[in-house]
Amino acid sequence: MAAGPLEQRLGSFTIFTRDDFEDDWRQVASGGFSQVFQARHRRWRTQYAIKCSPSPQQDATSSDVNSLIEEAAKMEKIKFQHIVPIYGVCRQPLGIVMEFMASGSLEKMLPTHSLSWQLKFRIIHETSLAMNFLHSIKPPLLHLDLKPGNILLDNNMHVKISDFGLSKWMEQSTGMQYIERSALRGTLSYIPPEVFLESNKAPGPNHDVYSFGIVVWELLTQKKPYSGLNMMTIIIRVAAGMRPSLQPVSDEWPGEARQMVDLMKRCWDQDPKKRPCFLDITVETDMLLSLLQSPVADPEVEALARKVSCKPSLRHQPQEVSSEASQELTDSDSGDYLKQVLQLSDSESLVPSDEELRVYENKVTPLHFLAAQGSVEQVRLLLTHEVDVDCQTASGYTPLLIAAQDQQPELCAVLLTHGADANLVDEDDWAPLHFAAQNGDDRTARLLLDHGALVNAQEHEGWAPLHLAAQNNFENVARLLVSRHADPNLCEGEGKTPLHVAAYFGHISLVKLLTSQGAELDARQKNLRTPLHLAVERGKVRAIQYLLKSGAAPDALDQSGYSPLHIAAARGKHLICKMLLRYGASLELPTQQGWTSLHLATYKGHLEVIHLLVESHADVGALGSMNWTPLHLAARHGDETVLLALLQCGAPPSAAEQAGWTPLHLAVQRGAFLSVINLLDHGADVHARNKVGWTPAHLAALKGDTAILKVLVRAGAQLDIQDEVGCTPLQLALRSQRQSIMAFLEGKEPSLAILGSFGPGAQTEV
Repeated sequence: MAAGPLEQRLGSFTIFTRDDFEDDWRQVASGGFSQVFQARHRRWRTQYAIKCSPSPQQDATSSDVNSLIEEAAKMEKIKFQHIVPIYGVCRQPLGIVMEFMASGSLEKMLPTHSLSWQLKFRIIHETSLAMNFLHSIKPPLLHLDLKPGNILLDNNMHVKISDFGLSKWMEQSTGMQYIERSALRGTLSYIPPEVFLESNKAPGPNHDVYSFGIVVWELLTQKKPYSGLNMMTIIIRVAAGMRPSLQPVSDEWPGEARQMVDLMKRCWDQDPKKRPCFLDITVETDMLLSLLQSPVADPEVEALARKVSCKPSLRHQPQEVSSEASQELTDSDSGDYLKQVLQLSDSESLVPSDEELRVYENKVTPLHFLAAQGSVEQVRLLLTHEVDVDCQTASGYTPLLIAAQDQQPELCAVLLTHGADANLVDEDDWAPLHFAAQNGDDRTARLLLDHGALVNAQEHEGWAPLHLAAQNNFENVARLLVSRHADPNLCEGEGKTPLHVAAYFGHISLVKLLTSQGAELDARQKNLRTPLHLAVERGKVRAIQYLLKSGAAPDALDQSGYSPLHIAAARGKHLICKMLLRYGASLELPTQQGWTSLHLATYKGHLEVIHLLVESHADVGALGSMNWTPLHLAARHGDETVLLALLQCGAPPSAAEQAGWTPLHLAVQRGAFLSVINLLDHGADVHARNKVGWTPAHLAALKGDTAILKVLVRAGAQLDIQDEVGCTPLQLALRSQRQSIMAFLEGKEPSLAILGSFGPGAQTEV
């Protein structure tokens, strides 16, 4: 095609050519009608996606140009946060230049990643927002090809809808051969039954709603619909009213997921008129997402594994001498020499040759062997023959390390007298002093220090001898080490000082010793936890009491914003909470999520701690994450006794969180009958409306909970209140086909007022 006419047709777009991009075009997607490449712009240094025809190397046909310009024109008119933006058109090769979505398509994500419920719900909600936008513009734009392959995710896993090759403005829609084209595109599973039954009829908005319902099923189950069925079987079954199997739906799914299943089934209803519009869908998906966004994260569990050397003793673990070497030591010519060594007398006539003192394959020498046997006199005799006192095995063991590990102070003294290096380490950087500290062997430790051992030597994870003494409660070694200027504030790899270690294990004598020697009471690990955090985490009451008495800060916050009181409240440690409060711990400090100690105790259901905090004047109406009060958490997650306790302590029963939900809304949504009664008895507002206009009665009608709805009506709930899209509780019941609710509502007075909401402008299906 000539450049001139093409330039004219592309005149409203930014024009790119292949030269604008670096040479490395990487294909990231392909289909029957297009290929998508990732390319980096030379000057802008930014990645873009370029959607081209199936054969980008060939000259574009007139049909290719028409299709591309039509799709690009649609994309340029629909700028929305959940729709992939267009940056222009590439002329050579012909393609649409779009934002590059780093996480790829939902289709590629589903079989390879285990998605959390919250992420699934967010993807569903953001997809519904995009589709609602398309259907709301004038004239409405039908996508007609909604599927996981066209739902793209950015690097933060947010949704942007793409591929408008099949989309049509409603006013331009005509009868099309959707079945053939969709079969070629591999999207037959997302076509509604009316297309198969009335293929000449123009599609409407409910076409996209049906496709959305199948996408929801695929997201919830992370399976492919109609797997293993051929095209004709799918067409016949869908036309007859069959849908993807509900067998994967589990009773173990959260209640919100089961409600999402209910919405999904309404979206794929056989009757197009009974399918909800996207405006209504966004209301429900927003509600379900907001309910999943409120869980309280538990404080980090501090798991400090007891530090020990993983090196076996040659005395008890002869595998240090390999089977081959062991055989060599006993059966070979050199073995004969070893036998002679083991029988050495005071005779000085025996002088071993270099050949006889050769190193074995794992570098275990006769000196190692004798050290492992604890043969002090034989070691002394062997050392008179000028052998290497610091010889090392393959794993770095010297005879001195073996003697220190095996708690042989006399043998250590012999080796040190003959010049053994007190600071030679094994492959994990353990020095002899580490072994002495680990074993509580103060005699060996003193010998090593007297011969120049480094008191602050650190092994490969940063542990010093004082850390090991503190861990194992060896006060004798710890006192020796600090008397030789061991640093009580030396940090291991995670930032723990010896005081962190002693506090974690609850060794009160070591805690006292270290604090008396200048250990920082509020020293911080890398996660900002202090020794007090660790003692509280582990429930070490005596260590906690001493730290607080010595001046440890009760309100120090770790990297998640948890104070010791937050941890104690979440763990239900009543006595420790009481102790912390006595030393001035703040009741109102929020974690990074925004939760106070009372929120955490409520979420975990620790009734005794709740009463203690309230008696200590904790704010029972404190606002946490998303403006949830403790009573919101009790209504949503707690049991009846916790909710009642908070109400009796003066918790505000009608406080609204950021989306307008009151505790009564949450109790109704959870189906907590007794909680609903208790909230109403304490003055909860039965007509409170959330941000989409739903009252508790709307929720009860939607859930089909007749018993709770009756309680609400007795408390004065009005049933003709409309939400933001004009729905009353009765209309929601009709849409969800809850027969028991409909029978109850239609029998209530004033029935005319209820049914009067079905006036002009009401939906035709109702």
